[in-house]
Amino acid sequence: MIIAIDGPAASGKSTAAIGVAKCLNITYLDTGAMYRAVTFGLIDNNIEFENSTTIKRYLETIDIKFSESSSGLSLILNNRDITKEIRSTIVTEKVSEVSALESVRKSMVSIQRKMAEIDDCILEGRDIGSVVFPNADFKFFLIADEKARAERRLEDLKAIGEESSVEKVMSDLINRDYKDSTRKHSPLKKPNDAIIIDTSDLGINEVIDKIVNIVNQKRTLQ
Repeated sequence: MIIAIDGPAASGKSTAAIGVAKCLNITYLDTGAMYRAVTFGLIDNNIEFENSTTIKRYLETIDIKFSESSSGLSLILNNRDITKEIRSTIVTEKVSEVSALESVRKSMVSIQRKMAEIDDCILEGRDIGSVVFPNADFKFFLIADEKARAERRLEDLKAIGEESSVEKVMSDLINRDYKDSTRKHSPLKKPNDAIIIDTSDLGINEVIDKIVNIVNQKRTLQ
């Protein structure tokens, strides 16, 4: 079974997916974090985003893994825990540009499909239901108003010791929405058969319950 959750930045995809995975006892794959990992890796290795040859060579060397611990889900890139680093402002500002690169998307989609072959899983991102798993058993598309999303992202930044303002974060989100929805390769868009959930005024447990109930109802009928 594959559950796909798509939507714009800070709409609550990751937190909801983690909660649903725990409720249904299935594997959670944070695809957004995977693109952030590549972005971090390129920056950390001083690789220019325009240098397609070097990027392809770098992609052949990466090893991305998720690790469960008492503190939560960790992201390991080439044996280095970069869970906190991928949430930095510089990675956030650059991830849309890196995600738009065809070589990066092909590499990540290949890795994601291999990971999903192992177990029942839930994945979230921007093109999971439209490109990566168009035949997913369940598709959800999470949305939220810009202010709600900005406030959530601001809390993420505070958690890693970075300061900003709701206005600045909102401006960054609007800019990222535009980049994600207009990029040439695998743009952000709602799959025709996806169920929309507006998370603006919902607590995370309410979002999780909605998704879990829909999945369980359909599984019961099968």
